Amino acid sequence: MPEINILREIEILIRSHYGLIFIETNETDRAEEYIKQLRNYLNTKLIIWTPAKGLYESGLKNVIYKTRDAHKVLEHITQLPPDNIYLLNQYTSYLKDKVIVSEMFDVIKRFSKSRGALILTGSVLEIPELLFSYTAKIMLPLPDKEEFEKLMKKVYNEVTNTMDMTVEISKDELNLLINNLKGFTREQAKRFLFKIMIDDGKLTFDDIRSVIKEKKSIIEKEGVLEYFTVDERFEDIADLYGLKDWLNKRKRFITEPEAAKAAGLTFPKGILLLGVPGTGKSLSAKAVSMEWGLPLLKLESSLIYDKYIGETEKKFKLALTTAERMSPLVLWIDEIEKFFTSGSENDSGVSNRIMGTFLSWLQEREGNVFVVATANNISGIPSELLRKGRFDEIFFVDLPEMDIRKEIFKIHLKKRGYGNAMIDVDYLAAETDGFSGAEIEQLIVSALYTAFSYDRKLSIQILHDEIKNTSPLSKMRAEQITYLRNWAKGRTAKAN
Repeated sequence: MPEINILREIEILIRSHYGLIFIETNETDRAEEYIKQLRNYLNTKLIIWTPAKGLYESGLKNVIYKTRDAHKVLEHITQLPPDNIYLLNQYTSYLKDKVIVSEMFDVIKRFSKSRGALILTGSVLEIPELLFSYTAKIMLPLPDKEEFEKLMKKVYNEVTNTMDMTVEISKDELNLLINNLKGFTREQAKRFLFKIMIDDGKLTFDDIRSVIKEKKSIIEKEGVLEYFTVDERFEDIADLYGLKDWLNKRKRFITEPEAAKAAGLTFPKGILLLGVPGTGKSLSAKAVSMEWGLPLLKLESSLIYDKYIGETEKKFKLALTTAERMSPLVLWIDEIEKFFTSGSENDSGVSNRIMGTFLSWLQEREGNVFVVATANNISGIPSELLRKGRFDEIFFVDLPEMDIRKEIFKIHLKKRGYGNAMIDVDYLAAETDGFSGAEIEQLIVSALYTAFSYDRKLSIQILHDEIKNTSPLSKMRAEQITYLRNWAKGRTAKAN
């Protein structure tokens, strides 16, 4: 439980005579609740300050006169016993004032031999240099599953006291909904749960998707990850049966994480999909998100690389931290080789630093983030990333065989209203040897434009003409694809 860990950490810091403790959080009310628990355990007084009220003792109504001013409160604290805990909420913005920093320095020196401390909550940008040696900084973790379960019951009971509620969701689906609340503050989760229950008086599977959509606005504010709303499913992907089987075996962990952990399992790390462009790697990432009922975030180099020194590494770390905070989710890293392509004049070691950060994160990350990395070029991927254990599995996605090309034609013709048309897909599949799934889809689209321009229906002849006018990538880049296939033999699992 986060509160036990955070309370223990703060207690140790106080007993170690850290005079100033920063608790980085936007949930000041929640932080205050934890400090009240700690006050009871340490058997000391808790004196609280807010900009609106001023200074007052926890549990008492009386506010100390003339202490709303940021300077006056520090002056008053110097006149109170140093064995108290002083909690200043939303005070961090005042630390830009050098006079206040100097006054605070005099205050916290008083705690060097006592069991008291000055605790600040809020968004901490930078600890002033004068206070650095006396200061400890910790981050209040977001609520965990147990806290969300308690909150769900509390909100449900409040709603059912005023209106009828029906639960049309299985135990596993409810579990998934609660898991997806991770990344919300308690207040955000509370408001959201009230909203979905009051809206239609029901709890349904659709509410899981509502949670995922709610996360979108939070994620987009960061500007380093792209949120994807997907509707692709495994049946939309022809073949890739090896990959589908592997993913289906791990799906139960997502719906029953506690049972999986009891069986000695840990959250799956992720997969690297290596292969020919246009063979369904990106589509697979989207389908995993839909099948597992998890949000899909996309990380690509164009959102990360910045011309200013240090900004690229900062954005990359922010992207990984955001993914951890909002987990469980699927993190799709598109064309991962582009993150590690060094050697340019302006690189200045950025690629190496990003690789080091990424390798450490893969090994040590705490959030339930399933990584789906896609790559078209093996030569651009550092060997350290391919070492066993970085990913759960590396799959090679090859060009589709004739029977699979036939299925691809059926899927895309049906999607465009030609599912029952008398079109010889056997002939088309035989004529498109070396075509990827994406190239087959595109030639169907081109054929439809041709038919539309002549006010005709799509025909086998129009499709045949498009095939003859298309030069697939397997011909234009035959040497690179042959090299990729040879490298994958014996080193990767077969996705097809």
